[in-house]
Amino acid sequence: MSDVLMERLRAGAEALALGLGDAQLARLMEFLALLQKWNKVYNLTAVRDPEEMLTHHLLDSLAAVAPLRRHVAQAGLPAPVRLLDVGSGGGLPGVVFAICCPEVDVSCVDTVGKKAAFIQQAAVALKLPNLHGVHARVETLTTPFDVVSCRAFASLVDFTHWSRSALAPQGAWLAMKGKRPEDELAVLPPEIDVFHVEQLQVPGLEAERCIVWMRPSRQTGTGQGGAVA
Repeated sequence: MSDVLMERLRAGAEALALGLGDAQLARLMEFLALLQKWNKVYNLTAVRDPEEMLTHHLLDSLAAVAPLRRHVAQAGLPAPVRLLDVGSGGGLPGVVFAICCPEVDVSCVDTVGKKAAFIQQAAVALKLPNLHGVHARVETLTTPFDVVSCRAFASLVDFTHWSRSALAPQGAWLAMKGKRPEDELAVLPPEIDVFHVEQLQVPGLEAERCIVWMRPSRQTGTGQGGAVA
């Protein structure tokens, strides 16, 4: 089974043109095994079937890696880029980002202590010095992060409001969503600029996925004046 999963993972990474090495693919498989092991006790995710975990968690998160890399390059962010993954739960997409983007320093924050402890354990087991588990409410964090991400966490309004104090002045929010969340986009306040809605293709998954990229408005009242495409 593990060989089959590895081949599916390798094929998915190749389809996404991520250029991952054997060591990174092995770490992703180790992470999947850790997630399965800890999930039996700590209920990190409702998905329990290994094949479904691979598609709905690993490949789904991997689909956001190229967009993250592109944003970091276009923004000219110096290494190490600081990323905060909010409501990270079992480390998705935070741990995947840490494995695939060694130049990004990833902190996964969760209000549930056992989930933050899992991230810390994963950092040790996977030998990822750029991965950290944080047990806290995101509203209490004030250290500036270049990118603040989430996946299936909250509405765009709540996500940006709760994490605003943790976003660096020139930082950006990366919100992973299913289909384009028109209702959520429509009620964002003027101080939030949606500068891109990026469609994702997840290998082996037919469901719609997208990333909503946001930043604080650069001029008062500009609201969603950025290019929303």
